[in-house]
Amino acid sequence: MSDIAIGFTGLASLFSLIALRVPIGIALIIVSFVGIWALIGVEVAMSSLGIIPYNFASNWTLSSVPLFLFLGFICYHAELTQGMFRAARAWLAGIPGGLAIASIFGSAGFAAVSGSSIACSAAMGRIAVPEMIRYKYDPGLATGTVAVAGTIGALIPPSIIMILYGVISQTSVSQLFLGGVAAGVITVVGYVLVVWIRVKLNPDIAHDVTEKVPVEEKIRSLKDTWPLFAIMIGIFGGLFAGVFTPNEAGAVGASLACIVALTKGKLTWKVFKASVLETLVTTSALLIIAVGASLLTRFLVFSGAGDYISDLILSFEASDILIVIGIALIYLALGMFLEPIGAMLLTLPIVLPVIESTQYSLVWFGVVLTKLLEVGMITPPVGMNVFVIKSVVGNLVSTSQIFKGILWFLVMDLVIVAVLIAAPDIIMYLPNLLKS
Repeated sequence: MSDIAIGFTGLASLFSLIALRVPIGIALIIVSFVGIWALIGVEVAMSSLGIIPYNFASNWTLSSVPLFLFLGFICYHAELTQGMFRAARAWLAGIPGGLAIASIFGSAGFAAVSGSSIACSAAMGRIAVPEMIRYKYDPGLATGTVAVAGTIGALIPPSIIMILYGVISQTSVSQLFLGGVAAGVITVVGYVLVVWIRVKLNPDIAHDVTEKVPVEEKIRSLKDTWPLFAIMIGIFGGLFAGVFTPNEAGAVGASLACIVALTKGKLTWKVFKASVLETLVTTSALLIIAVGASLLTRFLVFSGAGDYISDLILSFEASDILIVIGIALIYLALGMFLEPIGAMLLTLPIVLPVIESTQYSLVWFGVVLTKLLEVGMITPPVGMNVFVIKSVVGNLVSTSQIFKGILWFLVMDLVIVAVLIAAPDIIMYLPNLLKS
């Protein structure tokens, strides 16, 4: 059997293991180890298990991943996000779908201190969904809004997906963060439009549209937003002023979150312990997948299968825009079955050489890829954010109602992806300013 044939056999085995529900990190490691063994020998395979994981995990940029995760979990468990939602609710009262729009802005605020879509969905789901149900919102609108708003967590920096992408593609994380700001803002505006249009067309799905809040109460509500704003200003002010790097920003943000939670009397031992434990578990899971992807990259290099696929795609001589659209469709399909980070790390060894051969920037692609992966967080049948919301609301709303509630938002997401692909300068404006 030729080396390329072994490579394709390994890829087929990998997808078979994933279909059999083998954890993606374990599947990556098994297939890569056996593939390298078959290609070169057991000694090289064994040494690869020691050298490649160490080389990947020792990358200094990765140190920010657990720090940003810890920051998000502290904010979640210490309930530092509630003030942002209450303020948004007060200021948006009287607007069609005001509570749903408030949950979108609340998610955007939480996204600015957390790189996790799941944490964002869980935090806002616990706060916003019961409030909307109390006001007799349509259950699909209430839960669907929070499920999709959680995807903003990976777009607005800091973003765990962007950090991992930056490490693998050797792209500036700071530029990725800046590019993510534009994509995040467009996504927020798009989701707000969806809610506003839906409620305008059918006012019966949201019963808070006539509610008015006195100006004095609106102003008082702003004082509860200081925890998140203090953390956001500390992170982004220092990061973009050049005071510290993205890696150090994670440490600064985590420290600020602890100080703010302590100031508010929310940093109990229970909160601290839960945050540390969830950070350790999530970081471990991410690293296992990332290490497996690093091994897969080496296996594909040894076999030549990765280059063969990349060359095959380029041999069609399609325009750059058609290549990008094809890649986008592949990621949308993968998002229906794989969790985002696994889908990204599984495919980047093949996709990156293709993107490098086009006119598009790797920074631009990293932001678009993040958006595509986040669309996968709400698409059936896997739709992780949907199941997070389901776990939060329990029997109040069925899973089918939540999926039905995200359909309008899904259409908007596809429109946003099309805009980002058609107009790359939207993403690249801020990164280009940083370079200049």
